[in-house]
Amino acid sequence: MNVFFLILLYGIPASLLLSAIVVGMGLVNPRLMLRSYPKDVQAAVPPQTDQEKRQTLYWGIPFWLCLLGFPLAAALSIKAAQGNAVEIFLSAAGVIFLFNLVDWLILDWLIVCTITPKFMVLPGTEGMAGYKNYGMHFRGFLIGTILACVIGLLITVALVFL
Repeated sequence: MNVFFLILLYGIPASLLLSAIVVGMGLVNPRLMLRSYPKDVQAAVPPQTDQEKRQTLYWGIPFWLCLLGFPLAAALSIKAAQGNAVEIFLSAAGVIFLFNLVDWLILDWLIVCTITPKFMVLPGTEGMAGYKNYGMHFRGFLIGTILACVIGLLITVALVFL
């Protein structure tokens, strides 16, 4: 089975669903993603309330299920097709990497930094420099790339050696 095709087959719907969750959180209450905002913006608003923390958890559960489920499904498809450990790793890590790329370029750089829609701006922080912090989002992309490799490796170990 072609690993690149499989990454697209699972990665595109994963990216669409995960992006919808992120945008949905922003539309419902952008403060649910407070930890993802730049430090200057975080410092200008009060901390999350207990209710906001619970809501963040409720949104986080389907997010993490998708973030782990789609790569696992891709890896299982490769394993079922008698793929080797490298192919299993590439499929699992590749699905997460594709979402990471979409998150960085479309959600972060295009929507948050370039367009900066009102629904993503926390009240009282309008015009703050942090909203245009492209470097922070690039660092997040690099961290996400490492996360993709770690999760891909864990899935590979689980499927090949357990």
